[in-house]
Amino acid sequence: MLALSVCVGSSCHLKGAYEVIKIFQRLIATYGLQDRVSLSATFCLGHCTEGVTVKAGEETITSVRPDTAEEVFVTRILPVAIGGQGKWA
Repeated sequence: MLALSVCVGSSCHLKGAYEVIKIFQRLIATYGLQDRVSLSATFCLGHCTEGVTVKAGEETITSVRPDTAEEVFVTRILPVAIGGQGKWA
């Protein structure tokens, strides 16, 4: 199972973290990944100046915005989730 955590600390919250979570929830359902991806909110991941931060397994993805969240999911998270590796190749 791929652990996917979205920072909801003050800075990320102001930059759209909750919208990113909603987009990820929709995409997890769309791709039928409920048994492969565990989505959660977390507090500060230490990249406050870089936009919403997402931790996918051991990989940290910065500068995620609501308008780029779907692209980030499809290009960076989905391949890992469907590959079943739970980590970045």
